Amino acid sequence: MRGISLPLLLAALAVAAAEPASTLSGPARPVTVPLGDRGHAVDLPDTDPRVQRRVTGWAPEQIAVALSAQPTSAWLSWITGDFQMGGAVEPLDPSTVASVVRYGLAADSLVHEATGESLVYSQLYPFQGLHNYTSGIIHHVRLHGLEPGTKYYYQCGDPAIPDAMSGVHAFRTMPAVGPKSYPGRIAVVGDLGLTYNTTSTVDHMLRNRPDLVLLLGDVCYANLYLTNGTGTDCYSCTFAKSTPIHETYQPRWDYWGRYMEPVTSTIPMMVVEGNHEIEEQIHNKTFAAYSSRFAFPSEESGSFSPFYYSFDVGGIHFVMLAAYADYKKSGEQYRWLEKDLAKVDRSVTPWLIAGWHAPWYTTYKAHYREAECMRVEMEELLYSYGVDVVFTGHVHAYERSNRVFNYTLDPCGAVHISVGDGGNREKMATRHADEAGHCPDPASTADPSMGGGLCAANFTSGPAAGRFCWDRQPEYSAYRESSFGHGVLEVSNETHALWRWHRNQDRYATVGDEVYIVREPHKCLLGKPTRSASY
Repeated sequence: MRGISLPLLLAALAVAAAEPASTLSGPARPVTVPLGDRGHAVDLPDTDPRVQRRVTGWAPEQIAVALSAQPTSAWLSWITGDFQMGGAVEPLDPSTVASVVRYGLAADSLVHEATGESLVYSQLYPFQGLHNYTSGIIHHVRLHGLEPGTKYYYQCGDPAIPDAMSGVHAFRTMPAVGPKSYPGRIAVVGDLGLTYNTTSTVDHMLRNRPDLVLLLGDVCYANLYLTNGTGTDCYSCTFAKSTPIHETYQPRWDYWGRYMEPVTSTIPMMVVEGNHEIEEQIHNKTFAAYSSRFAFPSEESGSFSPFYYSFDVGGIHFVMLAAYADYKKSGEQYRWLEKDLAKVDRSVTPWLIAGWHAPWYTTYKAHYREAECMRVEMEELLYSYGVDVVFTGHVHAYERSNRVFNYTLDPCGAVHISVGDGGNREKMATRHADEAGHCPDPASTADPSMGGGLCAANFTSGPAAGRFCWDRQPEYSAYRESSFGHGVLEVSNETHALWRWHRNQDRYATVGDEVYIVREPHKCLLGKPTRSASY
């Protein structure tokens, strides 16, 4: 140690002490952060300027960027015209306004032009006294021939109509596909809603300067409202016995799109459906708003479905799956997933990341083992292809697992991270299934919207053998906390990524949880992975 001053030595030790933990060190000891005052989430009212319509005529609003399957292409979406609410509504004619995007490498040189398609959707109820809804004209345009990692400026709208083009916006395409190329930061959030807590989450997220946002379902919670605009924190508690169908107040979608436009018009956002997007209406139609408002790389990735799809970002292959569509081995989603995973070249995209709404590994009482049927059908397939990380939402709290497969610690299993703490008005999940008196009845865990099957049973091995719940925080659960927040993933190279979760109560530079997620392809991708109960 000769030649090193004491202050420098202390500084070096402080840096070493602050270094995040790593999955290379093996499973972390389970941590539960004690419950503090989390407050109460309150929705933004329709009088808030951030949710009100700020354009006139056919000018575009709710502008959003989404990725295609490859970084040489991207989607732009927007809405023209206003929605209608009432007993009888007359949909707008989509052919009234063209879908045009002018774009280029400088704000004053939009030399390229692309056109696309438009549509209108309705939310209709065959019951007297309920208000129907029909949307403005929704436009989706796909841009082709883009350069990866490049900033593009654009305007959208209809240049043939006076004042029907947007202002100039800009977004950056994703890095080129390859093992040495990664975006700076990927923000991950779920169950966002449109509350004052949502605004805190979004403000925190923007301070972290993400290049991409993943939204893991439960977008605006329009289905916490009746069609007359009356809302509640718990629909089933307040309205279930007094309404003939689960109503929604569709203008909340427009409020959300307006509030989020400063984000979505500049930062690509990829969305997957949650249970609050089901929104049943006439003729048992579901997911109308979700499937109409967002653009997905469905055709490009070969799924031809808005509920599951894949895309590449630098050296990462993302697979977004559907918890609320058929996930059985005999179904279309599973067959598509088999084909998609078989095409992944890990020498080109070393990282394989999956995302969907309902978590497989949650230790909270809320939604405990609710997605067990999906896990039983799909986990073996994802494990066999070495999925590195799984992002989910649904449970209104934060939780990160150790590497796990089939409830067993496994060095080749995925790290499961649940971020259903985005800010919605439903209550935080605070009780854990392993707390005395809070293990749910197994018969209550089946969710009809996920197929209604009862797949969860008592554990047959391990510390919880013979029981439905553990009697302490399970060893596969590394960290859990009931706080609003969001996460950021920074992939450094083919093997190392830094995950950080930011709770809303902290200052912007403070991290609530962090860990280096380290891939070990030499151990886990040589033929069929070897399962192990320990690291």
